[in-house]
Amino acid sequence: MDLILDGIIRALQLMLSGDPEVWQITFLSLKVSGIATFLSLLLGIPLGTFLALVRFPGRSLLVSLVNTGMGLPPVVVGLFISIMLWRSGPMGFLNLMYTLTAMVIAQVVIAFPIVAGLTMASFQSLNPKLRLQLLGIGASRPQMLWLLCKEARLPLLAAVMAGFGGVISEVGSVMMVGGNIKGQTRVLTTATVLETQMGNFGTAIALGLILLTLSFAVNFLLTQIQQREQIRWPKPS
Repeated sequence: MDLILDGIIRALQLMLSGDPEVWQITFLSLKVSGIATFLSLLLGIPLGTFLALVRFPGRSLLVSLVNTGMGLPPVVVGLFISIMLWRSGPMGFLNLMYTLTAMVIAQVVIAFPIVAGLTMASFQSLNPKLRLQLLGIGASRPQMLWLLCKEARLPLLAAVMAGFGGVISEVGSVMMVGGNIKGQTRVLTTATVLETQMGNFGTAIALGLILLTLSFAVNFLLTQIQQREQIRWPKPS
């Protein structure tokens, strides 16, 4: 119990004292996870929409791959990305190993199947007649897609939250491809692991609490938007 209290006190000290290293680590965590989430949305939402609305040969295989990717082990992602970016690997000439770019790539590989799978489920949960009704009243295909997105906006926000949650808390792959280098690729998750391994449990708990606070703040904001939209949702007559 004393250890936990010490960690809470240490967390308050680190946050209130404006420790430059802590703020740098926190900023890097937000930067990497924010970029990875944004790219995951750019990839995942179109793919999920396509899989939900279009039927084509091999669709079942692709859906199975997306569903499998939603539970992809991060260490496997880290291993694969490391092999690709290693000096002797196929993309070694890019010199991306142990950089923030490599960390973003790993997080995108983890998050975009989650976004794609939840997006697909969001569109599939809509009334199947809605698409035909929109086309029947003269909506073009881009207009139809936009209106379907508006109808599915609440579960799509859940996809955003799930994608962000999947990357902000990830440690295995980012440590493998980023190297946990102080001042360059050290983020809150990898810093917490390092402090735990060194026996600095107070600092580790403090960093963990900062990570939880950061994650809660972002998800609270997205939840507020989601719930506000739900209040505006028309009630069935």
